[in-house]
Amino acid sequence: MKPTTPPDWHIQKCTAPAHEFAMRFTSTPRGARLARRLVSHHLDEWGHPYDSPLNETATLIAAELAANAVRHGHVQGRDFHLRLVETADGIRLEVSDTRTERLPEPRPPQDPAADESGRGLLLVEALADRWGVEPRSPGKCVWAEVRRSPATER
Repeated sequence: MKPTTPPDWHIQKCTAPAHEFAMRFTSTPRGARLARRLVSHHLDEWGHPYDSPLNETATLIAAELAANAVRHGHVQGRDFHLRLVETADGIRLEVSDTRTERLPEPRPPQDPAADESGRGLLLVEALADRWGVEPRSPGKCVWAEVRRSPATER
């Protein structure tokens, strides 16, 4: 009898993360600030100094995704969840909230001179190598990936 190979073995190679951090945060501005600070702290512990391009980029993306979870994904009494994973290829950030009726989409502010918000996902789109939204029950997960490259490594 011949062993069978899963039909999608060539699509996704499973690699164990080198490092991983995950935590729930209160859906408040204070929770978003703490999430951002812990992302930067963990990346520094993992060998990406605070002033390195990878740390700065991932921290900025984490700040935007956490702020969006608080501002647009807040459901009374529910927290948001952040997951940070480092693999051989780079960093993946995931921020999940429990609001399902609004999916994030980047769009320029209506009045760029007057609007104080509305640029977060445009920043994520510009800084991340890939990003997207996945449904979860309940809510959604917004993720972004930053690959290692000469621009993100020093």
